[in-house]
Amino acid sequence: MRNIKVTIEYDGTGYHGWQSQENAISVQRVVEDAFKKLTGENIKIIGASRTDTGVHAYGQVANFFTESKIPGEKFFLAVNSLLPPDISIVHSEEVQEDFHSRFCAKGKKYKYLIYNDRAPSALLRSRAFHVPVPLKLEDMKKAAGFIPGKKDFSAFKASGSSVKDSVRTVTGIELQKKDNIIELTVSGDGFLYNMVRIIAGTLIDVGMGRIAPDELSSILESMDRTRAGRTAPAHGLYLVEVYY
Repeated sequence: MRNIKVTIEYDGTGYHGWQSQENAISVQRVVEDAFKKLTGENIKIIGASRTDTGVHAYGQVANFFTESKIPGEKFFLAVNSLLPPDISIVHSEEVQEDFHSRFCAKGKKYKYLIYNDRAPSALLRSRAFHVPVPLKLEDMKKAAGFIPGKKDFSAFKASGSSVKDSVRTVTGIELQKKDNIIELTVSGDGFLYNMVRIIAGTLIDVGMGRIAPDELSSILESMDRTRAGRTAPAHGLYLVEVYY
């Protein structure tokens, strides 16, 4: 059996997340069906990140085992004609048998897009979160400065999460604005469920003046989810890259 690694780009608007589930269309299921048509095998593909409904990806990584003779570097060319236009395999290669897209990952990078203008964008309605009031970018940047490092991020964990260890290392965070779009980029060794969306929502609340920039320090120390801001909507979130 050969182990094939693929990098997948997708618009998550029309899907119930990455992971296969009953009675719902997922990215994983569509990709598996395409590889089944290509190889004639019942392919089970393993994704690095279980992105939620509506979340997009530039660089989702997955792997699968096959007996197909198609060269590893040609798989992406062969399968794309069998995929819908909102999913694309952008790279493929054969890797060692012990490679696992999720367990071998060393870190991930996400970005969150905020459309900051009084009027909504028709073209970005499913790809950026519309915030109609002016945001104070410098305050958001100041607040973001408290986030990097190895910390307990319980305050940025989805309510009801069963994860016992909430310690994660955020290696970088950046905010940039071009025209009416604010781009938040966050990288780290791993993220709690909804963690990036809660970080985004909290920084938006800072930009709106609901939370003072300096409060981020005490919010983190409190480990209290109710102290942090909203959970920003899924459609503004993108998985950019998985590090190995």
